[in-house]
Amino acid sequence: MYFQTLTNLELQKMLVPNQGGSCWTERCALSCWMKQNINKKECALFQKGPSEEICKCGYSKEAHNVEAIKPEDFVGETWNKHRHVLDVPTNAFGEIQFDGLQQTTAKYARVSSETSPEVLYDLLTEQWHLLPPNLLISVTGGAKNFNLKPHLRNMFHRGLIKVAQTTGAWIITGGTNAGVMKHVGQAVRDYSLSNSIQGQIVAIGVATWGVIHNREALINEEGCFPALYMTDKTSQGRLSCLDKNHTHFLLVDDGTHGHYGVEIELRTCLEKCISGKQLGKKDSSVTIPVVCVVLEGGPGTLNTIFNAMKNGTPCVIFEGTGRIADVIAQVSGLPLQQITITLIHQLMEKFFGQEYKKFTELSVIEWTKKIQDIVRMSHLLTIFRVTEDSHGDVDVAILKALLKASRSSETLTLDCWKTQLELAVAWNRVDIAKTEIFTEDSLWSSADLHQAMFSALVGNKPQFVTLLLENGMSLRKFLQNEETLCNLYREMPSCIFLRKLAKRVHSKADLVDSNNITLTHVSDEVRHLLGNATRHIYPPYVEQRYCMSAEDLSLSLSKNNGAPRPAGEVAQRDASSDVFLWAVLQNNRDLAEIAWEQCQDSICAALAATRILKKLAGGESDAEEAEEMLNQASHYEEHAIGVFSECYNTDEERALKLLVHVSNFWGGTTSLWLALKAEDKRFVALSGVQAFMTRVWCGELSVDNHILRVLICMLFFPLIYTGFLAFRHDELFQKEAKKQEAMKKVKRVTGNTHGAQSLGSAPDKPLSCWDRLVSLYGSPQVKFYWNIVSYFFFLNLFAGVLMMDFHATPSVPELLLYVWVFSLVCEEFRQLFCNSDGFGFKIKAKLYITDLWNILDVLSILLFLLGLAFRLTSELFYAGKIVLCIDFVVFCLRLMAIFTISQTLGPKIIIVRRMMKDLFFFMFLLSIWVVAYGVAKQGILIHNDTRLDWIFRGAIYEPYLIIFGNFPENLAEAKFSLDSCSMNGTDPLKPKCPILNENHAPVFPEWLTITMLCVYLLFANILLLNLLIAIFNFTFQEVQDNTDRIWKFQRYELIKEYHSRPAAPPPFIIFSHLSLLIRSIWLCKSHCKSKDLKDQTEAMELLSWEALMKDRYLLSVKQETSRSTDRLILDTAQKVTSISERLEREEESVSAVVLKRLTRLEEQVNQSAIMLQWIMDSLKSTAKEEKPDTSNAADESSSCLRNESASKDKFHVNCRQYYYPSSKVTRFPVPDEKVPWQVSFSSYQPSCYTSEDGNDCIDGQDGADKFRNPGGRTGVRGRGALSHFGPNLHLDLVLTRWKDGERSALEYLAICDSSQSIFTLPSGPVDCDDHLPENLKTTLGNELYRTINAKVSEGKKLPKCYVDDSRNTDNAWVETTVLNIHLDRTSQVMVDINPQVRH
Repeated sequence: MYFQTLTNLELQKMLVPNQGGSCWTERCALSCWMKQNINKKECALFQKGPSEEICKCGYSKEAHNVEAIKPEDFVGETWNKHRHVLDVPTNAFGEIQFDGLQQTTAKYARVSSETSPEVLYDLLTEQWHLLPPNLLISVTGGAKNFNLKPHLRNMFHRGLIKVAQTTGAWIITGGTNAGVMKHVGQAVRDYSLSNSIQGQIVAIGVATWGVIHNREALINEEGCFPALYMTDKTSQGRLSCLDKNHTHFLLVDDGTHGHYGVEIELRTCLEKCISGKQLGKKDSSVTIPVVCVVLEGGPGTLNTIFNAMKNGTPCVIFEGTGRIADVIAQVSGLPLQQITITLIHQLMEKFFGQEYKKFTELSVIEWTKKIQDIVRMSHLLTIFRVTEDSHGDVDVAILKALLKASRSSETLTLDCWKTQLELAVAWNRVDIAKTEIFTEDSLWSSADLHQAMFSALVGNKPQFVTLLLENGMSLRKFLQNEETLCNLYREMPSCIFLRKLAKRVHSKADLVDSNNITLTHVSDEVRHLLGNATRHIYPPYVEQRYCMSAEDLSLSLSKNNGAPRPAGEVAQRDASSDVFLWAVLQNNRDLAEIAWEQCQDSICAALAATRILKKLAGGESDAEEAEEMLNQASHYEEHAIGVFSECYNTDEERALKLLVHVSNFWGGTTSLWLALKAEDKRFVALSGVQAFMTRVWCGELSVDNHILRVLICMLFFPLIYTGFLAFRHDELFQKEAKKQEAMKKVKRVTGNTHGAQSLGSAPDKPLSCWDRLVSLYGSPQVKFYWNIVSYFFFLNLFAGVLMMDFHATPSVPELLLYVWVFSLVCEEFRQLFCNSDGFGFKIKAKLYITDLWNILDVLSILLFLLGLAFRLTSELFYAGKIVLCIDFVVFCLRLMAIFTISQTLGPKIIIVRRMMKDLFFFMFLLSIWVVAYGVAKQGILIHNDTRLDWIFRGAIYEPYLIIFGNFPENLAEAKFSLDSCSMNGTDPLKPKCPILNENHAPVFPEWLTITMLCVYLLFANILLLNLLIAIFNFTFQEVQDNTDRIWKFQRYELIKEYHSRPAAPPPFIIFSHLSLLIRSIWLCKSHCKSKDLKDQTEAMELLSWEALMKDRYLLSVKQETSRSTDRLILDTAQKVTSISERLEREEESVSAVVLKRLTRLEEQVNQSAIMLQWIMDSLKSTAKEEKPDTSNAADESSSCLRNESASKDKFHVNCRQYYYPSSKVTRFPVPDEKVPWQVSFSSYQPSCYTSEDGNDCIDGQDGADKFRNPGGRTGVRGRGALSHFGPNLHLDLVLTRWKDGERSALEYLAICDSSQSIFTLPSGPVDCDDHLPENLKTTLGNELYRTINAKVSEGKKLPKCYVDDSRNTDNAWVETTVLNIHLDRTSQVMVDINPQVRH
C-alpha cells in the first residue's frame, strides 16, 4: 500500500509540470468521441459536371475514392445530392494554429450538415469544455468587405465585447475573414491584447466547409493538434479564409464544393437548440436568450432577420452600416401605411447603389412584404442610432432589446418581471436592472427577490446584492428556511474552508455532490476556527444550546456569567451575520463587506472575521491566498477599531458595555474575547479597551487612586473609612446625586417630570464599611501586590532553606516551605479544575497548558516534588538538594511574570522570549562549527582516547570555551607541558597527552592546528556572533517600535489571572481553597438564570445604538474616500474620458445632421423643379387645348383609392404569412398597400393550393371565380386547408355558470390544448350555427354533448364576423360566431359536468 501511494504521488508530480500525459489522454478521448458522433459528407458517385475532371458535387475526380469513381451500387443512376452524398466519420478536427505575428489557436471540427444540434452542443460544452452561455449573440450582415465609420466601429467593438464579457455570452458568426465576421474577430483580438486573457470571449464561427481556402491542412483522420493554417487572401479566389481571431469553428459539410450558405440551416437549428437550454442552474425556468445583431447586409441578411423574428428572436440593427440595415432603420419609425413599394424602391436605390439595378420588381415586392412584417413586430426590433443614443452603449442596446422582447404583452405579469430580473442577474448588469426592471411600474415583495438574491450570492455579484437589498429584499425572510443557508454552503466555490469541511465529514466525494453538507458540519468547523470555548453557531438541537461564557474576564464580569441557557430558549439568528460568515469563509471581500454593513453586532462580526481569516490563512498552502486573507483580516480589524472608536467618542459607558456584551450570533463570545483570541493588538490597544481593562484591574477602587495610596491602605486599612482612598461606587453615587439634584431644579423651574427617574443601574446608597474592606482586598490590583510580597518571602524562605537549613530531618522553616508549595499546588489545581466559565475540563486544560507561565508553574512543582522525594531518601539526599536548587532557578524565572504589568519592563519580557527563539536557531548553526572543529582538533591531537567525559570535553566543551577567549594550551608546542596531561590517559583528572616523539615533544602539525583555530574563530566569533547580535537587534527593534501596543495586549493575561484569584496570598490562600471546596460540595446551587425582559430590551437598545454608530463610521469612511487623491484622480480621468467621447459623438452627429439637411434641401429643390416643370407643362397644354391623359388619371385615382383604403382599413396579417400552414406552399408576397382587391396589382401571381381532405363539391376553378376573400389578397389561391370554398363557419362555445361562495364569480368552461400548453374555448367548424361542432363529442363526451347541444337554441349568439386565420386563401376564409349558454345552479347539466372539470 505504501509503494502504491508513493507511485501515485510520483506520477502526479511528473504530470503536473508539463501536462503531457493528460493532454494525450484527452486527445485520444476526443478522437474516439468524434469518430463515434461527428460525421462528414462524402460524394459516393462521380459523374461529370461542368468539365471532365469535375463532379457534379463540385469536387475534382482525385478528391473521390475508388468506390465513388467505379460504383457498384449506383450503376445507371443520375447524380442526386440527397441519395449519393453519404455520411462517414469526420476526418478534420482538433486545433488550428494560425500564421502571423500573433499566432492564435482555435478548436475546430468538420461536421455534417445533418448533424444533430444536441450533438454539437455536447461538443462545445462537454468536449471543448465551454461553460454554457448566459446569452447567445448571433452576428449577421454583410459577408463582403464593407467599411464602418471609425466611431461606429469602435462603438461596435467595445459594446460587443462588453456585453459578451459581462454576461458570459457566446458570439456566433459565419467565421470567415470578411465582412461582419472580420469585425467581430477584430473586436475579440483587441480584447485579448488589452486584457492578456485570451479565451474569455467565446467567438464561434459556423462556416461552410466547401468554401474554406486551404482546408486540406485541416484534414487528419486522428485529428490535428495543431493544424498549421495559412491565411492567404490573395489566392483564395471565390473561396474564403477562416478568421484567425475566432476561438472555435464548426465547418459544415454537405458534400459539395464552392456553394455558399450551406451552414445557414444548421446554424439556425443550433441557435434554436441553445435557446431551449435552461439558463444557469438546471431548475431554472428561464432559457438562454438569443439576440441577432445586424450590420449592413443584403437580401440574404433580410431573410435571416425575417426568419429570426418569426422565431421570436429580437434583432438589433445598426443604423449607418449600409444597405439593408439602413433600409430597415429608415422605415422602422414609419406607420405601416407609409411603407410602400415605391418607398422601398427609393431606399434600395439609395443604399444599394449600383447593386440596385440587378433587383427585379418581384424581389422588391417580396422584400417590401418582409420589411412590413419586420416593422410590425416592433417588440422584437431595436434600431441602434448613434445620433440619438446619448451614451452610445451598444451593450445596453443589445440587452434592452432582449428585455423589450420579453415584455411584449401589454400587461406585465410578475413572472415576466422575474424572468427579466433573472436574466439581468445572469448577465451581471446592474445598470440594466436599475433602469429597466426596478421601475415604478414594478412592485416587488421580498419573496419575489429570493431566487435572484440566491443567484447573486452564489454567482458572486455584489452589486446585485446591494441593489436587491435597496429594493426591499429582506435577508431575514430570505434565510427563514435553514435549507436556503444549507444550499448556499453547498454552492460555495472551492476554498480552504471546503477542504477543511471535507476532512470533517470524511468524504470529499460527498462534498462534490453537495448533498451531505449540513449546518451542523459548518457549525463544528466554525467553532474550531473561532475556538472550542465558543458555543455552536448552528446547534443541531435546542438542548445542546448551553450557555458557555467566554474565556476572558469580560464574560466573567457579566451578570449572566456561566449560566446555561434554558432548554426552551432559542436564540434568534441574525441573517446578515449568517451571510457575512458565509462570505468570510470563502474569503469573498465584496459580499462580506455588504453583509457586514447589515450586521446587528458589527464589532463582534468584524473581530470574528479576523479570527477566522487568520486561522484559515495559517492552513492555506497558497502564499498569495494566505496573504490576501491576512490583508482581509487587517481590513476588518480596521472596521472594528473604527466602529468602537466612534462608540467610545460618543458614549464611553455604552462603549464599555459593548466590550462585555455576549453575542449570541457569534457563539456566546464578546468583542474583547474575540480580539484577544485573534491577537488584534491594535484593537486591544485602543484607549477605550485599555480604560475597561484598567477599570477591571482596579476593581471597585477608583482608577484615579495613586499607587502609593493603595499601598498605604493595604497596610493601614482603616484609612479607607476616612476618604483617603476613592471608590468607584462612591463616584457613581455622587454623579447620580448631582444628576438628581439637577433634575429637581429643572422640575421646579419648568414643572416637567419627564426624565426625573434615575437609572436602575445607578447605586442608591453609599458603600458600607464591610463592603469597602471587601472592595479593597478584592481588587485585582491589591491581590497582585500582596502576591508579589508573598512570592518574595517564599523565595527568601526557599533560598534560606537551601543554603542554611537543609538537614536530614526537615526543620520548621523547611516544613513551612512545604506548606507554602502545597498552597501553590492547590492554586494551580483551582485554575485547572474550577470551571467558573463553563468551558469543561478538556477545554480548560487546553487553555491552561498553552500559557507559558503555567508551564513554568507545573515544571517548578514537578521538580519540587521530585527533589522532595529524593531528599526524603537517605541515598539520594544530596541529589534531592541539587534538584531543589534547580527548581529554585525555575521559581525565580517565574518571577518575571510580575513585570508584565509594567509598561517599561513588560515589553522586555517579550523581547527575551523572542530572543530565546532566535538563540535556539543560532545555537543550531553554532553547534555545526563547534562539532566540526572540536572533532577535527581532538582527532589530530589525541590518539585513541576511550574516556567519554574527556572526549566530550575536548570535542565540545573546549571549542565552546574558545569562543569566549579560553584557548587550550596544547595547541601550541611552545606552551605544551607534560605535567598538564597523562601519557596513557590513566589519570582521570588529566587529559590524555597528544602524540609525542622520542624527545617527548608533540608531533602534530602546529601550522595546521593554528590555521584551523584561526578559521574557527573567524566564523564562530566574528561571523556567527555578529549574526546573533544583528538578530537580537532586529528583534529588539521590532518589539521596541510596538512597545506600547504589545504591553497593552499582554497585560490582559495578568489582569485575567488576578481577577479570578482568591484575595488571600499564599500560603493563606489555602483557606480560600478550603472555602471553595466546601462551597462546591455542600452549597452547590444552579446558576442557571434566564434573561428577563429588561435585560433583553437593554441588549437590543445597545445593538441598535451600535448600528447607528456603525452608520456614522461608514459615512465618515465614505467621505474620506471621496476626498482621497486617488479617487479625485479617478473621477477626473472619468470626466475627461466622458467629455472626449461626447465631443466625438457631437462631431459625428453634427456631420450627420448637416448631411441630412443637405439631402432634404436637395429633395426640396428637386420637388420645386418638378412643380415648375408641371406648371410649364400645364400652361402649354392649356394653350394647345390638349386632352388629359386618361392613363395618368387612372393611376392617380388608383393611388388615391389605395391611400384612402390604406388609411381606413387594417388589413389581415396572419393569412399573409410567408409559409402556408401544414404545407410547403409559399405565399406570394402581398404588401399592405396591395391587399385590397380595389388596388391594381398587375404582378400578382399567387400559387394555387387545395388540400385533398376537403369535402367541397365545387370545382376548384369555379370556386376561385365565384368566391373572393372579403379581407383582400392572401397570396394563395384555391381552397387551401379549409373544408370548402367561400366562408367556413367556426363556432366558439362560451359555457358559463355562477360559482357559489362568499363572493359570486362567473366561471366559464375552457379546454387545455396539449400541443401549445394553453387553455382555449371549446370550438370547431360547423355547417350552420344551430348545433355544436362535431369535434366536441370527443372533448365533452357523447352524453354531455347531447345535453348541451339541446340547449343551443336557448343560447345567445353574436353575429358572424371575418377571422384573420392563417388558413385563409383568396377563395376560402373562416368566419366565426360565438354562442353563449348559461347554466343554472339547479340544472342537471351542472351535476353532469362537475366530475369532468378541474377548478
